[in-house]
Amino acid sequence: MAAEQRKSSDKSDSNGNSIHSKLDGQESLSHTNDPSTKASQSKPKDHWTHSAYNASASFVPLLTTEILQWLNPQPTDTILDLGCGDGVLTAKIADMCSSIDGFDASADLLESAQNSYNTVPNVTWRMVDCRYLETSKELEHGRYNKVFSNAALHWILRDPSTRMSVLRGAYKALRPGGAFVFEMGGAGNVEGVHAALLAALKHQGVSIEEAREACPWYFPSENLMKNMLEEVGFTVQKSKAEYRPTELMTGKAGGLEGWVRLMGAQFLEVLPTEEKRAAVVKEVCDVLKTVIMHEEDGSMWLGYVRLKMVAQK
Repeated sequence: MAAEQRKSSDKSDSNGNSIHSKLDGQESLSHTNDPSTKASQSKPKDHWTHSAYNASASFVPLLTTEILQWLNPQPTDTILDLGCGDGVLTAKIADMCSSIDGFDASADLLESAQNSYNTVPNVTWRMVDCRYLETSKELEHGRYNKVFSNAALHWILRDPSTRMSVLRGAYKALRPGGAFVFEMGGAGNVEGVHAALLAALKHQGVSIEEAREACPWYFPSENLMKNMLEEVGFTVQKSKAEYRPTELMTGKAGGLEGWVRLMGAQFLEVLPTEEKRAAVVKEVCDVLKTVIMHEEDGSMWLGYVRLKMVAQK
């Protein structure tokens, strides 16, 4: 999705049960023996807030003309949206299909989605850490004829230990003949800011190995993604990797600094103090300013590489 980083923010009741709010007026309890909510599994900090996302990345659901054409929502479609975020795109798709379920791990973004689109009758918002999609109790096998994801899989697939399980979950969610349609960051995505973050962390005494490990993104090549999908049983019908320079938001809390603080939050968390984090942000912005700025108007552009695919079950 939208942008993009999807992390768990589950709460627990007094009996140690993990609470997953469906945000549809109900609440469900998933006991700790649910593989998707085991205490032994990491539950990273939820970095996302609607205000920060709106300031730094609200362009994400707007740049979706082609992937929506590939999805081609129909009035009879039942769709699952993985990493739905604040629901802007999910609600738009809801107008064109029978029903759509939005899965996301950010409580703040899901609350924003519910508040903004509570009058949309055919959408359900569910708190799900999609890294554990295959074993999630919220996933109904064979329910959907389309699974969709925009600008979220490069966060969800970051962990190598759960990567193939996510793809198997998408496969199991589909009916026979159903389609998995997605857009994500591809190989080379935002490579300039990525390199600048690694270098700035190293200048603050972080080892290059630790800096690389802190990276929250996974940007596969077109061929690698195709091979992984085929490994779980999909047939890739359509794919495209393209370079798409993208203008950053302007205004308070936006721009390059806002983008780095939101999208690069996990990089910054390896540092012990806000002073050091601020120094990294400043270095990244100073290094990139003249590289990504259009001199004629001062606009800032990052080198996005988008990977789009349609894979059939």
